[in-house]
Amino acid sequence: MHVAPQTVSAPAIEPAPLCVDLDGTLINTDLMFEYLVLLAKRDPAALLRAPFWLLQGRARLKAELAARVEVDASTLPYHHEFLDYLKREKQSGRKLYLVTASDYKMAERVGRHLGLFDEVMASDGQTNLRGQNKGARLSERFGERAFDYAGNSTVDLPVWKQARAAIVVNAGLGLERKARKVADVKRVFLPERPRFRALFRALRPHQWVKNLIVFVPVLTSHSLTQFQVALWAVLAFVSFSLSASAMYVLNDLLDLETDRHHRSKRMRPLACGDLSIPAGALIVPILLLAGLGLAEYVGHAFAGVLAIYLGLTAGYSWGLKKVPILDVFCLAGLYTIRLVAGHEAARINYSFWLLVFSMFIFLSLALVKRFQEIDVAQQKGRDEIRGRGYAPSDRELVASLGAISGYMSALVLALYVNSHEVQVLYHHPMLLLLVCPLLLYWISRVWFIAHRGLMHEDPIVFALRDKVSYAIGGLTLLVLWLATGR
Repeated sequence: MHVAPQTVSAPAIEPAPLCVDLDGTLINTDLMFEYLVLLAKRDPAALLRAPFWLLQGRARLKAELAARVEVDASTLPYHHEFLDYLKREKQSGRKLYLVTASDYKMAERVGRHLGLFDEVMASDGQTNLRGQNKGARLSERFGERAFDYAGNSTVDLPVWKQARAAIVVNAGLGLERKARKVADVKRVFLPERPRFRALFRALRPHQWVKNLIVFVPVLTSHSLTQFQVALWAVLAFVSFSLSASAMYVLNDLLDLETDRHHRSKRMRPLACGDLSIPAGALIVPILLLAGLGLAEYVGHAFAGVLAIYLGLTAGYSWGLKKVPILDVFCLAGLYTIRLVAGHEAARINYSFWLLVFSMFIFLSLALVKRFQEIDVAQQKGRDEIRGRGYAPSDRELVASLGAISGYMSALVLALYVNSHEVQVLYHHPMLLLLVCPLLLYWISRVWFIAHRGLMHEDPIVFALRDKVSYAIGGLTLLVLWLATGR
């Protein structure tokens, strides 16, 4: 009887372990800066100690930050394409290691949330696991040229030099070329969105339309044809736009955590990691200096009003936005301050009627903004609105206050028609009463749309995209022209 010889299969070759960097690679941000921003918001006094921690080394700084604040790992801006790749590698049986210069407490939360990594290696308060230190640790653990490494910056070059293969994530062609000189580059993952547009988006130029309010005193006083007055108004608009953009960026820095829980705000450049935190922090003082410098050129009084605007905006970002009702009064006040600034910049006497009208109409619009946030929370069954002081049960009260305030603005406009100012500026003042039903219709329509859950943005931005708003604006200008005619 012939027995066939048994064949012995060769043992399967276990793939090299894949070591993954965290900051800028797995996530589109840096945890150390995330923690610094969070500490600045929650405990500004503790932030003053950060330079002294840094003097003892970056590892000590990270450990002190991790001991005081905690970032929600579930909302961090992950590089989704790279993360999907890691999930496939894990499913194939490959061992994954999270190896980062972030503090262990920070990194461990991310590792626990994802559930992908066999082990987490990170800074420990003494050793900063970065560059040469990281390369030496991995070579000691796995052997030189016995592991693959995924990174995103020139700091990772010493690690790639000791790795079997390199995976380049979130980097440009320059870093990719450098990596190919020291390692075998197996995969390249580009940034998920173009970075050069992030800065422009962070400035929110579409919001600059709000600063057109500085032109209102010029228009209502019929001074637009005066070159010097118009020039002051233009400079005031530019100054306000630069300063407002600085405060938008500052607000986004302080609201990173809250924005990442929001359905649309999570895609803001800082929240999604398209713009780095250090870049955002640098932009703020540059824009402020430019805006304030131009304001001082326009005039001391205008610069003072702008300073008040910046102070109120900073207070709103730091905490006033969490106080119900006071928050909408702050928002309305920010609009009215723009109106005051327009008077000061153009050297135009104040109009009592215009200021009172603005208080009511802007309060109504601010309440629309809060109403739609409350409405979304109620639809999703939430008990509270993250970062706000409202509850879903406040929905109808906010709607009532907003509608009343909007209708009060129309009443003020009607009373204005009988004032002495109108008799001086308009030849047919009674025609101005036609603006009242136009305003009442627009306010009613805005609240009607908001009540149906269709107001998905700032009401001012909504008006810029709404054909009916343009039609009402055109009719209003026609009425004003007819009333002025002689």
